[in-house]
Amino acid sequence: MIFDLHVHTTYSDGLLTPNQVVDLAIKKGIDGIAITDHDTILGIEPAVLYSKRIDGVFIIPGIELGCVYKNKDIHILGYFIDYKSPNIIYETNRLKEDRVSRGLKMIEKVNSLGMKLDPLEIKALAKDDYIGRPHIARAMVNKGYVNSVQEAFEMYLDRGNKAFVERHTLSVKDAIELIHKLNGIAILAHPGLIKDRSIIEYCIEEGIDGLEAIHSKHTEGDVKSILDIGKKHNLIITGGSDCHGEIINGDYLLGKYYIDIDHISEMRGRI
Repeated sequence: MIFDLHVHTTYSDGLLTPNQVVDLAIKKGIDGIAITDHDTILGIEPAVLYSKRIDGVFIIPGIELGCVYKNKDIHILGYFIDYKSPNIIYETNRLKEDRVSRGLKMIEKVNSLGMKLDPLEIKALAKDDYIGRPHIARAMVNKGYVNSVQEAFEMYLDRGNKAFVERHTLSVKDAIELIHKLNGIAILAHPGLIKDRSIIEYCIEEGIDGLEAIHSKHTEGDVKSILDIGKKHNLIITGGSDCHGEIINGDYLLGKYYIDIDHISEMRGRI
């Protein structure tokens, strides 16, 4: 069974609604997807209900929790989580409040640099008051202040730049423990983008269950290195597109990067 295990919706920083993501997965001919929005579980239920109603693809309830370690952004994916648990509802509500506050502060910083961004216009790009850096970056592109989302990050929104604001995050340890408390499987997202390999080792020490080897930004060398690490530590190996709904080189990323769940006993049994 072919699954894309890394998909975002409009409930975080994706451009496609849960229904649109399900329709796209069906069009791509894959068996299932994991909804892994940043720090929120609100996109899961709509995707599950819609997919069941139209007899569509299988939906794995997931999340992508943002952490910071050694001043680097570390993302932990959680799969098969109990997304109705009071624990995850409380934690994601807390993270949401902080994210909105942080987004407004970043908009203020951007405007202090001579640009004019309207918070209401940026909220219109988002869903459910989720204001992430990609929404701010897209607004900057729309206003002509930068040429691309990537340029907005590199010039203003990345850590160390003038418009960056730090936000509250879970520690790596707490994120992994939360996922396990939700009866989920904890996977280190896109480890090929983590240049400091000691960070990967740290996540393994803290109890990560696996590594995301297949990813749209990984090179062949990244994949080989991650597979070697996974084999050495007997970890689960997963893969996904990290689709945010943009059309890249004429097509969506969803379904282009995937894993055969039949090869992952810990997941196949849950399906």
